[in-house]
Amino acid sequence: MSLSNEIARMLMEMLEDEGTTEIQRNELAQTLGCVPSQINYVISSRFTPEQGYIVESRRGGGGYIKITRVKLDRPSLIMHTVNHIGDSIDFAACHANVMNLLHSGAINAQCARLMLAATGENALKSLPAPVKDRLRASIFKQMLISAEKG
Repeated sequence: MSLSNEIARMLMEMLEDEGTTEIQRNELAQTLGCVPSQINYVISSRFTPEQGYIVESRRGGGGYIKITRVKLDRPSLIMHTVNHIGDSIDFAACHANVMNLLHSGAINAQCARLMLAATGENALKSLPAPVKDRLRASIFKQMLISAEKG
C-alpha cells in the first residue's frame, strides 16, 4: 500500500466514530515516518468539500488540522451540492461530487451512473473546454434538482 493510501486510511479510521478528528500534522508525520507535506497532500486531495469534508487548520505551536465529515439530510445535501457547483465544473470535481452523494446515500448507484454518463467527457467531447465545463455544471445541477424532487 502506498504511503498516501496509508495516511488516508488512517485518517478515515479516525473519522469513523464521530465524523470528526483533530490531528497534529507533525506528530502524524513522525508516527508514519514521512514529511508533513505528505500529510498536507493527502488532506488536500482526498478530504475536499466535493468529497464531503470540511478541513480547518490552525498554525503555530499548538496548531492542528481538524477534518469533519459533513452530514446533511438528503434534500439539504443535494441542494448544498447544487449551490456549491457554480457556473462551471470540470469532470473530476463532478465525479467527486457524485461519489460523495452516492457514498452518503443521497443518490443510488443507477442515478450516479446516469449523472456520470451525462456529464462525462464522451457526452460533451465535441465542445471546447470552457463551454463543456459550463454545460456540465448546468446538466449536473438539473439532474440533482430532478433527483431531489423524485
